[in-house]
Amino acid sequence: MLDIQKIRDKQADVEQALLKRMDRKSFDLDKILKLDEKRRHLINQAERVRSEQKKISKSKDSYTDQNKKAKFLKTEIKSFQDELEKVTSQLKILMLELPNLPSDDVPAGGKENNQVIGVFGKKIKFNYPFKDHIKLATALGLIDYQRAVKMSGSGFWAYVGQGALLEWALLNYFVDFHRKNNYTFIIPPYLLTENSAYISGHLPRFKDDLFWTQDKSCLNATAEMMLANYHAGEILAETELPKKYFAFSACFRREAGGYGAGERGMVRGHQFNKIELFQITKPEDSSKAFTELQNIAERLMHGLELHYRTTLLAAGDASSTMAKTVDIEVWLPSIDGYKEVSSVSSAADFQARRGNIKYKDSRTKQNELVHTLNASGLATSRLLPAILEQFQQADGSIKLPKVLHKYFGKKVISNGK
Repeated sequence: MLDIQKIRDKQADVEQALLKRMDRKSFDLDKILKLDEKRRHLINQAERVRSEQKKISKSKDSYTDQNKKAKFLKTEIKSFQDELEKVTSQLKILMLELPNLPSDDVPAGGKENNQVIGVFGKKIKFNYPFKDHIKLATALGLIDYQRAVKMSGSGFWAYVGQGALLEWALLNYFVDFHRKNNYTFIIPPYLLTENSAYISGHLPRFKDDLFWTQDKSCLNATAEMMLANYHAGEILAETELPKKYFAFSACFRREAGGYGAGERGMVRGHQFNKIELFQITKPEDSSKAFTELQNIAERLMHGLELHYRTTLLAAGDASSTMAKTVDIEVWLPSIDGYKEVSSVSSAADFQARRGNIKYKDSRTKQNELVHTLNASGLATSRLLPAILEQFQQADGSIKLPKVLHKYFGKKVISNGK
């Protein structure tokens, strides 16, 4: 949620920032400010009437006159309160619909304005018949697509045998890596309240992308949702910051809009596993935290020896909750394209304002909003296909990256047994 005071004081600047990620017809700051002015006016009017109520008890008017005035003022306060509740609700809806303000270094526009800012490794040139990850996984008995669809419908898969072990090896590699970097491990609940989804920024904009239960809870789309709520309503000591967490969760997404030709198999689905990194920092340490999270995600990719690139997302292509996002994108030979395996993002104080997460500033002696940042560290559903495709051998076997040997127990996947 944006700071209403900033909209009051710097309306033109806020408008220009919002125009980097949305068109002018999609928001109305004038309407917001008018509602805000009306809200403040109603608060002042209600306070004025309450002040008059206090004077009545001290007046020398007759009991009958006092009673008449008291009843009139009570009715007037009720009228102001009803109107205030209505205006406040309207204002809250409009404020919740506003996205975060992009950072100054984030390019304006949509996906076409994304900027590739780094490349690791090179595309592999195969001198033998190439197979995509679906054929490889099926031939080696790693993934069962058909039975998963039979159980759960389209958009699901089941890890089997060495496929399950490879998935687990990846997760263990990530867990050990983050523990060595002094991040605290959390395994959170997978169900969230509606309010938690508002705090994380997934409501109201992404409601259709979430799975909802009959009691209005939602399945997490990313562990970021839970971690953004972990300290909601708390005032943290300055000495506690930065808070550094990593969480494992299965992630569930409706993925409304369907699947493209390059998103078959495990590239896009309704359920996948992910390790999520999360930091809570003081505002002045936010940039340093962003660099650290990006560095961690890239070091994991270096360890996996996969060809990838880093991309600074334009404002319109990034999540509306985030002020800045850099994607780590792995190369999939089968589509000769790149798919995101980690989004390194800063929400600045956007989530903290929604969740009322603050810290006691030792200089100002005031309670100030923290900054929240997150990164996938990493998501597995595209890494496993990338490993199968980039490390496939002429005989159909898969030569695994060295960092996975101790977790998987073998150097090569050959016959699915």
